[in-house]
Amino acid sequence: MAQLSTKDLSTLPVGRLGLIPLESCQPLGAKVNDWLVKWRRERTHREMDSFAFEGYQRDSYIVGVQTPRFGSGEGKSVITESVRGDDIYLMVDVCNYSLTYRISGFTNLMSPDDHFQDLKRVIGAIGGKARRVNVIMPYLYESRQSKRVGRESLDCATALQELTGMGVENIITFDAHDARVQNATPLHGFETVQPSYQFIKALLNHEDGLHIDNEHFMIISPDEGSMGRAIYLANILGVDMGMYYKRLDYSRVVNGRHPIAAYEFLGPKLEGKDMILIDDMISSGNTIIETAALLKKRGAGRIYICATFGLFTDGLDKFDDAYDQGLFDGLLTTNLVYQTPELLEKKYYINCDMSKYIALIIDTLNHDLSVSHLLNPVDRIKNCVNNYMKRYE
Repeated sequence: MAQLSTKDLSTLPVGRLGLIPLESCQPLGAKVNDWLVKWRRERTHREMDSFAFEGYQRDSYIVGVQTPRFGSGEGKSVITESVRGDDIYLMVDVCNYSLTYRISGFTNLMSPDDHFQDLKRVIGAIGGKARRVNVIMPYLYESRQSKRVGRESLDCATALQELTGMGVENIITFDAHDARVQNATPLHGFETVQPSYQFIKALLNHEDGLHIDNEHFMIISPDEGSMGRAIYLANILGVDMGMYYKRLDYSRVVNGRHPIAAYEFLGPKLEGKDMILIDDMISSGNTIIETAALLKKRGAGRIYICATFGLFTDGLDKFDDAYDQGLFDGLLTTNLVYQTPELLEKKYYINCDMSKYIALIIDTLNHDLSVSHLLNPVDRIKNCVNNYMKRYE
């Protein structure tokens, strides 16, 4: 992936770069910091010694921050160094359930609400002194509650307005459940980034003998909500796509939802074809495994499940069983959310590292350059596939 050229350095940095990965996002933040340090050490520019590039090349761009809590469970944030005039990038993983805090002698797991409050505390500690505040929130907080159906809250829109009201200029997220939620803050930057290139790159680096053409490969959406992702990837690869939709039983309500009566398939014949089954997230995993089973019944070849966010709220046992039964051949998710050590050890799991991509976005934005070319990876995907296919010519 190309980094900024020397020519692009004619654009001055917005301010001295500062990276604040909250505790929930520290492993990913450390990798992003390593890329930024590496790239900027290798750069040369005739104005590098001028005041405009003060602090441009450093051993680390991470700004120290603490988010301690009182015995009552209340919290605060403390920034341990000056950020006046800096271009700050905050990183938070609201889905990291591995962190805890003490309250009145009890241990509480941190929820998405807790992580979001800590994010606001850090913004409050900055106190308007930074030149610009940007938030990188890979899993958009409350993104599944992005539209109103009946008498219910609009939590995602409310959260975005809270952040922009506190002075956040840009919000960068990945594969938002419904990108239209950005309409809640129309005068501020909002980017939802797709990891399509990282999925294809990781899959082709891991698997041999795939034929990425219309005769041997397909993209499948497990429901109508992911159809846009499937169409986009299918068009780039030049292959067919298919989808399942859920036929619901609207006469009953089970656990607050209408139960699924049946899964119906829409698409061309898929017998013998390898395929990617793509979605934005895996929560419990029931839908994606059921879809894989239905595809196998229709004669599908190898099935690779791709999801930006692997939450696995019911654990991994059902995926172990499904793999043992031959229902899928590989599971790809990103490191944008917390990954358990157990997941990383699974023989069917393929990790898609997003740290370089995030570092590239930060590096580009710090120079106040357009990120449009980074958000549309068509050429990178095609080059990756062409290089892969040449190995089998």
